[in-house]
Amino acid sequence: MGSTEYFEQVASNWDQMRQSFFDTSVREKAYQIAGLSEGKTAADIGAGTGFITEGLIAKGLKVIAVDRSAAMLEQMKAKFIDSNLIVYRTGQSTALSITDKAVDYTFANMYLHHVEFPILAIQEMTRILKPNGKLIITDLDEHDFDFLVIEQHDRWKGFKRADIKRWLTEAGLKNVTVDCMGENCCADSCCGKEKAEISIFIASGIK
Repeated sequence: MGSTEYFEQVASNWDQMRQSFFDTSVREKAYQIAGLSEGKTAADIGAGTGFITEGLIAKGLKVIAVDRSAAMLEQMKAKFIDSNLIVYRTGQSTALSITDKAVDYTFANMYLHHVEFPILAIQEMTRILKPNGKLIITDLDEHDFDFLVIEQHDRWKGFKRADIKRWLTEAGLKNVTVDCMGENCCADSCCGKEKAEISIFIASGIK
């Protein structure tokens, strides 16, 4: 089973699973770093069932939600059926189905460690930003928990912050920062033998 098939399979249970991984303080800190303005447009990349989008529309932003899993997006549509602030798109990390310079903010929460080529994903997320738009990434610091690759089909065991900073800079972003979120992502092995507790970083840059 690949990561796409995995997310198709767990889509109906994802909200409950996500709550055990991390809480809403992760998105609130991301919004704070972004400096959100009501009425602006944001992209939620690897949107899943709408963890990031939920907070954005509550703050009056329009959202383009992109995920490669149709099942995840269907769960999300059902959850936000009464909202007219969201546009849903299926897309891949190197082809987001969003035009150039379309959004004021791009958010990617716990997304990058699932893509094949992180540097190309960052370049694609930068492409869709308007001039002076902001990219905000929240993801896992480098770790050594192999069971996350086996059981949850992670492609990467987190990242070195120096690599993230270099990739954002090489994508053409300015004022790049990569800092500790002050939060951890927690996960238990399905076998009950291991428990992961991994620090989360928050990275940002301006186009």
